[in-house]
Amino acid sequence: MAVTIREAVHDDWVEAGRICYEAFATLADEHGFPHDFPTVQAASDPIRWMIGHPDITGLVAESDGRVVGSLFMDRRGPIWAIGPISVDPTAQDRGVGRLLTQTAVDRWRAGGSPGVRLVQIAYHNRSISLYTRLGFDARGTLAAMHGEPVREEMPGYVVRPATPADAAACDALCFRVHGHTRPGEVREAIESGDGRVVEHLGRITGYTTRVNYFFHSVAESNDDMRALICAADGYGTPGFLVPIANHDLFRWCLEHGLRVFFLTTLMSIGLYQEPEGAWLPSVGY
Repeated sequence: MAVTIREAVHDDWVEAGRICYEAFATLADEHGFPHDFPTVQAASDPIRWMIGHPDITGLVAESDGRVVGSLFMDRRGPIWAIGPISVDPTAQDRGVGRLLTQTAVDRWRAGGSPGVRLVQIAYHNRSISLYTRLGFDARGTLAAMHGEPVREEMPGYVVRPATPADAAACDALCFRVHGHTRPGEVREAIESGDGRVVEHLGRITGYTTRVNYFFHSVAESNDDMRALICAADGYGTPGFLVPIANHDLFRWCLEHGLRVFFLTTLMSIGLYQEPEGAWLPSVGY
């Protein structure tokens, strides 16, 4: 199967969105899991947004003039993120996913970023094998938690909308916990109105760009993170990601009625520091 890789353009979003939905839906059906994206539209809307974003690289795989797969790489911070990666079910097991991912890794190596990461659905044995062969190391297991919002008061913890004046404090907090910042995402969340900070004892001790699968959160402690989770109006599908190694926070989610949608694996190449604090990764990392 002859495959070429090119940059994604606006008109690709419809076909790329369909493929993304069908690829993940087919995989979920094969393993008896619910669908990541409930509809084609739910898969297409993020892809259309990513294709139009100046700091996100979209790659499309073509065969005989037909789009057969796509990959997106987020370059909004010093650490880059790959995903989603999807291949048309009719073109799978022919090296398309490998070619897309290798092309992205090659671009990362040429781009000067110290690290690149992705989040892989744990029940997909082929993808974790592929990413490992391409140089990614597994860093931890994440649980996608979904359900009704947790409505619990956290005395002493005040959650409020983030403002432009909070950006520096959010960046500093992310650096303390992760050893790097995510400034592009933080500033976009503030501009869109999605960003929130939590204050404890008169200072910012946590922030979220949104408690959702596509967004990330960082906090000094689990209590700070719980306050952010409790303040969210909803978590979407498949929910938000919790590192299961954070036993206290994972157990708290279960005790408050949230359930595991599926497990995922955080993987990385390059710079990686074990986080020192509470954190919820996005589907990128």
